[in-house]
Amino acid sequence: MSDVTIGELCGDISVDAMMGDLAEFARRVKLSGTPEELESFRYIQSRLDTAGFRTEMLSHDAYISLPGAATLTIGNELLSCITHSFSRPSAPGGTSGALVYLPDGIGPESDVRGRIVVLDGIASPAAGLRATQAGAIGQIHVSPHEHKHEMCISSVWGSPSPETLGQLPGTVVVSIARADGARLQQRLLAGEAITAVITAEVETGWRKTPILVAEMAQPDADPEAPFVLFSGHHDTWYYGVMDNGSANATMMEVARLCATRRDQWRRGLRLCFWSGHSHGRYSGSSWYADQHWHELERRCVAHLNIDSTGGVGATVLTDVLTSSELRGMGGEAVHSQAGQDIVGMRMSRAGDQSFWGIGVPSMFMGMSEQSSETSINPTGGVLGGAAKRNGAGFGWWWHTPDDTIDKIDPVFLERDARVYVHTLWRLLSDDVLCLDYQRWAMDFQAELTRLQNSLGGVFDISDLQTRTANLASNAGALNAQAKTATTPAHYAAINQALMAVSRALVPIDYTNGDRFAHDPALGQSAWPPLDPIRRLAGASGDQARFNAVAATRARNRIGHALDQAIAALDAALAGRRT
Repeated sequence: MSDVTIGELCGDISVDAMMGDLAEFARRVKLSGTPEELESFRYIQSRLDTAGFRTEMLSHDAYISLPGAATLTIGNELLSCITHSFSRPSAPGGTSGALVYLPDGIGPESDVRGRIVVLDGIASPAAGLRATQAGAIGQIHVSPHEHKHEMCISSVWGSPSPETLGQLPGTVVVSIARADGARLQQRLLAGEAITAVITAEVETGWRKTPILVAEMAQPDADPEAPFVLFSGHHDTWYYGVMDNGSANATMMEVARLCATRRDQWRRGLRLCFWSGHSHGRYSGSSWYADQHWHELERRCVAHLNIDSTGGVGATVLTDVLTSSELRGMGGEAVHSQAGQDIVGMRMSRAGDQSFWGIGVPSMFMGMSEQSSETSINPTGGVLGGAAKRNGAGFGWWWHTPDDTIDKIDPVFLERDARVYVHTLWRLLSDDVLCLDYQRWAMDFQAELTRLQNSLGGVFDISDLQTRTANLASNAGALNAQAKTATTPAHYAAINQALMAVSRALVPIDYTNGDRFAHDPALGQSAWPPLDPIRRLAGASGDQARFNAVAATRARNRIGHALDQAIAALDAALAGRRT
């Protein structure tokens, strides 16, 4: 890594260029699969062509849902509301039903068949799925403030297959402002019987959507040379200048700057701008992962994602998300360029993180957030949940018509661009990939220790602990070798081993283990394949025996992945010794 080069690149960031791009993005509403969106994609393509990238505009079928007009009528009162992407359209004349308020949300025992549920908080895939499973015919979500946020409520990651089609929401869904919701909730808590009528227009079906791919390689590169994937979505709710125009502008500027010194790169760069993020639940990135699975498995070293940079009041960077193996480098970039220390949060099941099954390690989504302690972010912990320590998502304008260019702070935009310059430059130019699997093993070992203590001796995972200790030792030895390596052949051997380790470990870190499918767009545990073992804790009788069957298979799956990773490290270490 060259601190001088990073400093020079950061010093050359053009805020004027980024703000000029944002002025262009602010001209169009960019709904997935619409002519306006494609026109905006063409603008990005022309800018990257000028910067020397080889570009290609792909077009593919995606299952897209665009919400239209909605009404909510209670008695003679008409309440202002919006419907959501993947809500069911209402029945002819409206969907009518009795209301039930569930202050604690929909639980596993909830029976709301034929009723319309009133729920606190922003509409979400999890609520949509639970309401459908509980038999509701409609949902009314009460916003935590006066603004109503557009949301995609499908729990299906990407376009559905025959196996996942039944997991799409089965109810009509609207959101209302907090004041209207509070009055309604008070009446229901007082025991009043209320019937509501919801009308919702939602256009859901297959559309052609674009993906813009831009590539650049180091001079005289092998066509099969590894590359870094740098991606962000371009479709928007309304004008979407922060989400995700600011990220697109940052992508273009960071890529332009790094391209000026591609003679110093050690691997190539591939930019992808997605459609279908907001209206297809990541249909663009999941399609790309499916169509390019084998190439990504062979060549992609890491996925750098970007969303909503440079917002007004975005002072919080401590909650930046990274996978364990990239946390050290991500923390370095944030500390060096923004003067903050990240708290080490795991990646969440969100964004266009469609590449975990392939085994591609990833880092970042949203970079900077508005503090939940200020009025600019009235959502509090709603967007970020309990895990968010300082920020809690984005400002009140997020996913509303007010996401306009006045919500961008040029100073923060430049700061966030510096973090991405630092990060991308290291991913492109480090002789040895900055993937620290000793850190990964330490994190996993800590989780295994907690799990072993909770099991109370009913199930043995000591073999996993032993394997993980071996992984940590070998990864540490390879880290030490990387510091003393001096030849291209040695660098290549270490990098090949690190990529092989990632293919084994990333899928057990962030998926349920199927490398060729996409898990639902729902919250998940850390290391999801451990869940069958976790369920043994506290189980008894026949249920414990059933759980033990699944736990044994989970232990085998995880042990096999660890063995693959250890073997890759052993091979690299043995090669160096000989």
